[in-house]
Amino acid sequence: MKNKQNLLPNLILLFFFLFTISLQAQRTGIKWSTDRAWNWYNSNPWICGFNYIPANAINYTAMWEKSGFSPDVIDKELALAAATGFNAVRVVLQFIVWEDDPMYFKDVFAKFLSICKKHGLEVMPALFDDCAFGINIDPSLGKQPEPLAGWYAWAWSPSPGRTMAADSTTWFRLEKYVKDIIGTFKKNSVIMAWDLYNEPRNTSLPLVRKVFKWAREINPTQPLTVCIFGNRELQDAIVENSDIITFHNYSPREPVEKTIQDLKKHQRPIICTEWLNRPRGSIVEEILPLFFEENIGCFHWGLVNGKTQTDLPWGHRPGDMPYRGIWQHDLYTSDFKMYSSYEIQLFKNYISKSKTRQIPAVKKGK
Repeated sequence: MKNKQNLLPNLILLFFFLFTISLQAQRTGIKWSTDRAWNWYNSNPWICGFNYIPANAINYTAMWEKSGFSPDVIDKELALAAATGFNAVRVVLQFIVWEDDPMYFKDVFAKFLSICKKHGLEVMPALFDDCAFGINIDPSLGKQPEPLAGWYAWAWSPSPGRTMAADSTTWFRLEKYVKDIIGTFKKNSVIMAWDLYNEPRNTSLPLVRKVFKWAREINPTQPLTVCIFGNRELQDAIVENSDIITFHNYSPREPVEKTIQDLKKHQRPIICTEWLNRPRGSIVEEILPLFFEENIGCFHWGLVNGKTQTDLPWGHRPGDMPYRGIWQHDLYTSDFKMYSSYEIQLFKNYISKSKTRQIPAVKKGK
């Protein structure tokens, strides 16, 4: 009898231990099964959207910070997107704006989501970004630089910046950011998926792994992804952890077709989260029909041309002005005029007819 009495407290402790482990397992997510990923994808219309930064913002720091956030501008531009037919938008967030004032950042991001919902747009936020097209490899708060005429996205601001991305002693701050943002919005129906890291550098692989881990611990209702990028080791880690497959490709139709066929081996939904580079042959009349035919979701770059000067090709510099070539990105001028009415009509036709798969012909013209 005495042995049984001593055993009871141990059994109770074991029960509570197992119960705690079970709760933790429920709170911490795992990579989605292929069935769950396809159920998610097939529950949505064909995704056709764009990468977005307001025309009055030179970088994403300017878009989100207290002196730059412009809901009226965003509302007008996203109304234009909705009128074009788009149903989704991809946007990069900025860590340093969150760290400066987390409550403010979550408030303006919630306002952004509200504007998107108003215009029937689902959102794919990207939490981090290693891209830098000018002299800045780290972001800074305060007034952002003005455009440098002739330089594509010269004042682009990475998130969190290459210095922090390389310094693991600072990552506890990034963990708080990831868990706060995803934790706050993990059930928001406007968010279609979390793009955890835009175009990570090879050296950012350890951080990419950590970001997936932190996001899984929050276990959002939306899928997680990072675009397949970099060397083989980085690509393998991305595929290993992503619920859905995303990629970037600014090439002509044939290389994009090859990429799609290569990615199908993963047997998961595929979305191209960046495309459209007219000088390089990534053009609407060739690439949009391909994505439609293959049922590949897509986000081209970008909407309204503005301070980022992404009408210019990569590598363009002030000494090469004036630029007389075709636009690289964007669909509308800063005063909302169509760069190409032909392209706009193609987008409208493919999006509006995506359910029936019947696409009327459009005569080519500027």
